[in-house]
Amino acid sequence: MNRLVLGAAIAALAILSFVQFPGHTWLQQDTQIYLPALEHRVDPSVLGNDLLVTNPQGAFTIYGDLAIGLRRLTGLEFREVLQGLQLVTRALGIWGLYLMAESLGFAMWPSLLIAAIVTLGATVNGPQVLSIEYEPTPRAFALPLLFLAIGLVARGRHWAAACAAVAAFLFHPTTALPVWLALGFVLVASRQTRVLTVIGAGALAMALMAHFKGGAQVDLFARITTFEAMLQIKRASYLWISTWPVRTVLHYVLCFGILATAMLRLRNELKFELRASWLILAGLGILSMPASWILLEYLGWNFVPQFQPLRMLLFVTVGVQFFCAAVAVKAVGKRQSLEGAAWFVLAYLIPIQPIVTERIRWAQMVLVVALAIATVLLRRYALVAAVAAYFAVPMLGGVVNYPRLSTPELTQLAGWARSSTPKDAVFLFPDAGRGLAPGIFRVEARRPVYVDWKSGGQLNYARGFGEVWWWRWERTMSSGFRPQDMSGYRQLGVTYVVLRPPNRLPDPPLFQNSDYLVYAAP
Repeated sequence: MNRLVLGAAIAALAILSFVQFPGHTWLQQDTQIYLPALEHRVDPSVLGNDLLVTNPQGAFTIYGDLAIGLRRLTGLEFREVLQGLQLVTRALGIWGLYLMAESLGFAMWPSLLIAAIVTLGATVNGPQVLSIEYEPTPRAFALPLLFLAIGLVARGRHWAAACAAVAAFLFHPTTALPVWLALGFVLVASRQTRVLTVIGAGALAMALMAHFKGGAQVDLFARITTFEAMLQIKRASYLWISTWPVRTVLHYVLCFGILATAMLRLRNELKFELRASWLILAGLGILSMPASWILLEYLGWNFVPQFQPLRMLLFVTVGVQFFCAAVAVKAVGKRQSLEGAAWFVLAYLIPIQPIVTERIRWAQMVLVVALAIATVLLRRYALVAAVAAYFAVPMLGGVVNYPRLSTPELTQLAGWARSSTPKDAVFLFPDAGRGLAPGIFRVEARRPVYVDWKSGGQLNYARGFGEVWWWRWERTMSSGFRPQDMSGYRQLGVTYVVLRPPNRLPDPPLFQNSDYLVYAAP
């Protein structure tokens, strides 16, 4: 019976986190990057001349093959298939957090409480990643599987932990590598070296996929050029720690100190597997800051922007949420209510204030304190307070994780383009600036977009991509729309120009609604 209740509770938390907070999105983040290549693989006649298809990301992981396989098996569209998989992996991640808490000796409901607090998510500013991804991307599948791997190894299930870690690696290798290092150390120290064969098999599978898919040879230790460095600082400055505000760096140093203190408070409950895993992960996270500066900004190594070691700071953030909540539960169990409330404040603060060294609004601080006190006072029913946070944080805390970008007008525009224009027609949105509408249009219309700001984020993965993207951006988008530029668009390869109503031209548009007008490039 307890297993059924636990499974139902984890499923409910996953659904709550999906539909309410932190939520989910579609075509607002990196699904804009992955979907064009998937659509082209299903129908090679579309998007073949789009930059994102000629330079696909994630080509050597199981993400695309699994998405296409599930689509063919179920007959559903990519959105339904990928979001369904996102919901399943999110539930597995919550289970992993539960197992970590359970390994500390907590019963079912306190363990669920800790998992629920961590599942509120966190924005990891600086490297610009999320602890709970909103979109069904490879990272969104890999990260929960890594939490599951840590939870399984904390419970002594070494073979299952290795399998979960390998699955995560096959989705997103760079996200999984730190956990592989931690897991490898734990397995060797625990004399479970036979389990390493699973990890070896995963590495071999990835190598075979890259080989048979024609993976390009990349010189990881090549030096980035001055031009490439300029592009990265302009478009992907999060890669360069020297561009971060000092308060962001101090935030992670402070969080590391809080995490270490929390782990020290739990030293009697922490088993070797969980202690070693998180010490390694948090240590790698904090060391990633000086390492990134040395390897990228001093030595200029090409592999750093591709691996993005600063993303390991995510484990510092998640560690603070998890271990602060665990110390709070322990304190409340010992009737130390004041200490428990203080630790709950730290655990609830991260989803509301991603950078704790910044000034927090008084209303948000009141909400954090109220949630902490409610969690302490409710004791046996403390999970109710954590569930209430899923509604209170966005409604009372004013936390808006993402805007609503898809509009009926944009959908109407995409529908017209899909039914009324040639499949190889190239669209340009010269007055869209850094907006995300062109990327949404690209996928919904299945028509190439000449250039947009979002796609430029891929310049650190392919050396030639950045040069082409920047050339296009400078000539068509950087200065906004100017009517005199219309005469040159056709020579660049643009077929249709999409404008907003303030930039209406004298000629009648081929298509128009309240938000968009389409003109043929002369």
